Amino acid sequence: MLVLQNLVTAHVFALAFVFARIGSVLMLLPGFGEVFVSARVRLVLALAVTVVITPIVTPYIPAVPDTPIETLTMLGREIVIGLFLGGLTRMMVAALHIAGTIMGFQSSLANAQQFDPVNASQGSLIGTFLNILGVFLIFVTDLHHMMLMAVADSYQVFQPGAPLPIGDFANTAIRTLADSFLLAMQIASPLIVMGMLFYLGLGLLARLMPQVQVFFIAIPIQIFLAFMVMAVSLSAGMMWFLGSFQGKFQGLLLGG
Repeated sequence: MLVLQNLVTAHVFALAFVFARIGSVLMLLPGFGEVFVSARVRLVLALAVTVVITPIVTPYIPAVPDTPIETLTMLGREIVIGLFLGGLTRMMVAALHIAGTIMGFQSSLANAQQFDPVNASQGSLIGTFLNILGVFLIFVTDLHHMMLMAVADSYQVFQPGAPLPIGDFANTAIRTLADSFLLAMQIASPLIVMGMLFYLGLGLLARLMPQVQVFFIAIPIQIFLAFMVMAVSLSAGMMWFLGSFQGKFQGLLLGG
């Protein structure tokens, strides 16, 4: 009877231990942690993923602690690791929001605001479109499978029960945020170049023909040119995002 009780206790602790990391990750993962996803759906999904992953990561789960304080400390570390992994993913997806904001300024559509369901806030029209498109492509290309597999493999990188590598967390977060800004500039670079050339042409036109109301002429032309450039470069930009997203995820979480 005592053996059975210890066995049940160990299994319950293992499930709770894995759920602490999985649940905190799913709170922030794109597509899973959005505000329009019901909390019950996220809870059921986290429980389902926990049941599937627990047998895989059982060798990494430590023994049941002797005191409640040790148990809470270990669970707290798992929650912090899960929030860190989910936060890294959010930083990667934030590149689309930044790129959309830059593209909005270059297309005279910066003041065209719309509710962004991915960030749960007001955002530029182009930024909202890119965010929704990015999350859609993540699921279409099955990158969400890679995210879940990476969470399982994270138990090899971040050993349960080990001290938190705070310094590595900070360095990785800073590097990921910097790469996110760089990716945003790369995605928006066609419109940045178009905007620079367009404003250069407007400056020359204003010098050559001062009587022309450049402001009223420029906005419709700028919007038209921006849409034309987006139609040509958007597919390449999104492929660039998906490639960077996959590469970053493999490098940061899979140890590749």
